[in-house]
Amino acid sequence: MPFSPVDLKLLATLVPVNALSAEHLRKLADKAVIEDLPSGHVLFEEGSTDSDAFYVLAGDVALSSKKGAASRTVSGASEEAKYPLANLKPRQYTGKTRTATRILHVDSQYLDTLLTWDQVAGIEVTEFEGDASDTAWMRRVLESKALLRLPAANIQQLFTRFEEVPMKAGQIIIRQGDKGDYYYVIKQGRCRVVQKPGEQQKMVALADLAEGDGFGEQALLSDAPRNATIAALSDGALMRLAKADFDKLLKEPLLEQVSDKEAMTRVQAGAGLIDVRLESEYRRASLKGSINIPLAQLRQKAGSLDAGRQYIVYCDTGRRSGAAAFLLSERGFNVALLKDGINALRKASPSTG
Repeated sequence: MPFSPVDLKLLATLVPVNALSAEHLRKLADKAVIEDLPSGHVLFEEGSTDSDAFYVLAGDVALSSKKGAASRTVSGASEEAKYPLANLKPRQYTGKTRTATRILHVDSQYLDTLLTWDQVAGIEVTEFEGDASDTAWMRRVLESKALLRLPAANIQQLFTRFEEVPMKAGQIIIRQGDKGDYYYVIKQGRCRVVQKPGEQQKMVALADLAEGDGFGEQALLSDAPRNATIAALSDGALMRLAKADFDKLLKEPLLEQVSDKEAMTRVQAGAGLIDVRLESEYRRASLKGSINIPLAQLRQKAGSLDAGRQYIVYCDTGRRSGAAAFLLSERGFNVALLKDGINALRKASPSTG
């Protein structure tokens, strides 16, 4: 029967869990499971590619192979029990309890992600010259859930490509209607996002941004003009990333594109469909079962989505949905982008409204 929460001191005795930072040790503890299992329970089969890492806390687990690898038993009190049980994938052994056994298991992919994040973050922040205020923005950027999905090499390169630029109170950083050229992160100071909905309408304040917040990604993702103006509310400094580096290091690794057939398969398995076009476009033609959250409203409405569900976002061409997928990825959602937009999926699903 599962036990919760998992003791942090216990986790800290296991390898390579013991290399995690205190923050990530707590995150892993939230997802770790301890179970008491009877004798004869099969943990994994030889040849399987499951994502679990098993640790023997008490009792005995027999490891056997049909391919000639030497059989052995791992006991909870042994030194070997500090390491994940026969963790090479595909599995080279079948693991089966010999006695009543207490097992701790965690998602090995999640563990590896946390280890990568910690080690890369430590290297980058400590190698960056400057005082605590110089590195604080880096730590805040590294807290982004989207970065957990990036290859380690990309994170390492990311901070070497950022360029620092000063900002003055009242300065226009990006202007609505201009072409996108940089992605920005606020290092020091505050900014305000404003938008002019129409030619004859006044500017409307949408949001205030603080240190560690990023902006400017939508125009880079969609290749569309800037959809808002962002002005500095105070003196400070910005870190900016050129479009070419943004595309290579952030956009390409984070945006998973799926074909029409793959999208339909995932929807049938429970994935949600989000149409990020305007309401007027959605009313005229949309995919059956989809919900409409226009791109401009997605930041405000992301909290209403199910964090445990995968989503497939779409528009007409893939440009707006690319920006939507990136935004949701930043917030930790499992999201994919419909390749080539609604026209591709309408061929596979003729039931459009």
